[in-house]
Amino acid sequence: MSALSDTAPAARPAGGLSASVRDSLVVAKRNLIRMSRIPEIILFGLIQPVMFVVLFSYVFGGSINVPGAGLSPGGYREFLMAGIFAQTVTFATAGAGAGIAEDMHKGLIDRFRSLPMARGAVLTGRTIADLVQTALTLLVLAVVALIVGWRIHEGFPKALAAFGLLLLSGYAFTWIGALIGLSVRTPEAATSGGLIWLFPLTFISNAFVPAENMPTFLRHIAEWNPFSATVQACRELFGNLPAGYPVPEAWPMQHPVLASVLWSVLIILVFRTLAVRKYRTATS
Repeated sequence: MSALSDTAPAARPAGGLSASVRDSLVVAKRNLIRMSRIPEIILFGLIQPVMFVVLFSYVFGGSINVPGAGLSPGGYREFLMAGIFAQTVTFATAGAGAGIAEDMHKGLIDRFRSLPMARGAVLTGRTIADLVQTALTLLVLAVVALIVGWRIHEGFPKALAAFGLLLLSGYAFTWIGALIGLSVRTPEAATSGGLIWLFPLTFISNAFVPAENMPTFLRHIAEWNPFSATVQACRELFGNLPAGYPVPEAWPMQHPVLASVLWSVLIILVFRTLAVRKYRTATS
């Protein structure tokens, strides 16, 4: 009887939303402390989007015709920034997947499973920590954007709403990264798997060029792309759509704020469910 008691797993406390939230915050704190002790993770996460802002602003500015703004470099910078912001929060997906894959590779998640904690807390805590890092990156990126000439024209409350949409969208895509991280064997594979689908998602969109310039079949894909909905919503909330810019007739482009929220909620519901289910089987 004593031998059985020594090997029996710790009893799990009664579940509940409050216990799950508490466990998730504990895991999030652990990941944030880890990130703070490896500052290059944050540094490299900041360098790439800053490079995108500078390169796209000064290399393509004045070369891409934006309806309503023509070839004006300043007009293109304002048109561009919502796309750069959205790309930055979306590309955080690859880092989330690599981090979870690394934890699995080192056996850390197996140790978490032996603890009396909510099943989804490990993944939720990780995604919350990544969300905090993404918010820091957005803050730095906004400062750089202001330096190169980007401006907000619809007031501070709407700008905050735009950043809120960006963070919601980034959090939703992080769950896709979590699923990928749980489905591969190495962090390197998670990084590659996270980037393969991100490039077509971000470039077949209205982020960097107007969708109306694309071939018909690509234009329809771009207009119904959840990434495009977030970009369009942010442009409206920031006031970065040039006067006379033709809004496509597709429903997500006519109601981009609502479409962005709906897409984000749908992605979270679907991929969180799949990721938690994968977590229960991949490490058993």
